[in-house]
Amino acid sequence: MHSTLLSTETTKTKALVINALFIALTVVATMFINIKLPIMGNGGLIHLGNVPLFIAAFIYGKKTGAIAGAFGMGLFDLISGWAIWAPFTFIIVGTMGFLAGLISEKVPGKRIFVNTLAVAVALIIKIVGYYFAESILYGNWIQPIGSIPGNVLQVVIAGIIVVPLVGRLNKRARQL
Repeated sequence: MHSTLLSTETTKTKALVINALFIALTVVATMFINIKLPIMGNGGLIHLGNVPLFIAAFIYGKKTGAIAGAFGMGLFDLISGWAIWAPFTFIIVGTMGFLAGLISEKVPGKRIFVNTLAVAVALIIKIVGYYFAESILYGNWIQPIGSIPGNVLQVVIAGIIVVPLVGRLNKRARQL
């Protein structure tokens, strides 16, 4: 009985630490590895915050992907002067992480193709989600079109980085 309780506590602690780590990595990658684009839509931001988000989703699953995305990028918005975006980011990027992780977990096939599909679905969520968020915030259905290229670049660059590496990272993570 005691070892089962200890094992459960260890598992919960490990999950908490992994979630906190990926929230922090997502905030840091969004905050410090970015390029501001004043010419696009809302003056968008291309960042690498999607890299730890996808790593979390592909290695640790949909729940960790959702937590890393929602809390990591939502927290970035709150502390960086983009607070008006935080509720939208929480939902949009949380959904991206959840569905990327779900696809990676459930869809059979070669991991490279499955994870590429997961990135493509996340890309669609990001484009559609932020298009509607920007339309709501700015009361304009045309201006958000200018943000689409930056959103595409964010996700595509993250996919190019993560998809080829995640197999190796997964092997290392399983050794921990």
